[in-house]
Amino acid sequence: MTFSELETPPLDTARRLAERGDLDGAAAILSELAADPDGPDRAQAAVGLAVVLEERGDVEAARAAARTALATGHPEYAAQAACHLAQGFEREGRAEQARAAWQAVLGVGTPAYVPLAHLALARLAVRAGQPDEAEQELRAAMAAGDDRLGTHAAQDLADLLIEHGEPGEAAGVLMDALEFAPAEEVPGLRVQLGIAHLELACAEFAETVESGADPRTSALAIELLARTLPLRGRMEDADRVWSYGLEHADETLAAEVRLRFQRDA
Repeated sequence: MTFSELETPPLDTARRLAERGDLDGAAAILSELAADPDGPDRAQAAVGLAVVLEERGDVEAARAAARTALATGHPEYAAQAACHLAQGFEREGRAEQARAAWQAVLGVGTPAYVPLAHLALARLAVRAGQPDEAEQELRAAMAAGDDRLGTHAAQDLADLLIEHGEPGEAAGVLMDALEFAPAEEVPGLRVQLGIAHLELACAEFAETVESGADPRTSALAIELLARTLPLRGRMEDADRVWSYGLEHADETLAAEVRLRFQRDA
């Protein structure tokens, strides 16, 4: 160790060693700092140790270091440690452990990490087939005060709602998000809003057909539905709609649909 390194704060020395690839040297310094229960740098050192040990391939020791940092309750480094644990568990497919770690992030309560945790918990809920829980977490992420992550939460929530047949609710979520979204996120939100409106249109066209409207109105609704569905990638559904109209028992309705279908023939 050089004289300049002796004068450098230990945390900075450990960082420089890690950047140079000396993981063992960095781990030695960080281990000593993390082992001091009264040390002012314990939380930060423990997080750094977790990262270094993971890079070195010692996953369990890295998790032990992260838990040390988490136990300090430090608003920044405890939250970082919980994120480190959660992300590692997710990579390994250990959903319950990941969920517990993300809940620990919420328990620390550091505002910068709260929306990230809610988004992650929503992701886990979707994978577990729990859409109601996912919706709750996404709404919490939207309300957490981070405009960028809140926008991503709104987009995920809109997708979830559309998937479960609630395009009107999805449109409302997206309209709310447009009020706070960063400028670069607005075009994507508007496209997604358009998709929600397409789904709403399909629902209205289908309801018109099912309501037993007069043949002219029903034929128009059938045409509009059949021509809109492909915009959502639903070609087979569109074919079924055309077939329904063309083969309808009401000859007047079938004739109206035939005229509309033959426009492109």
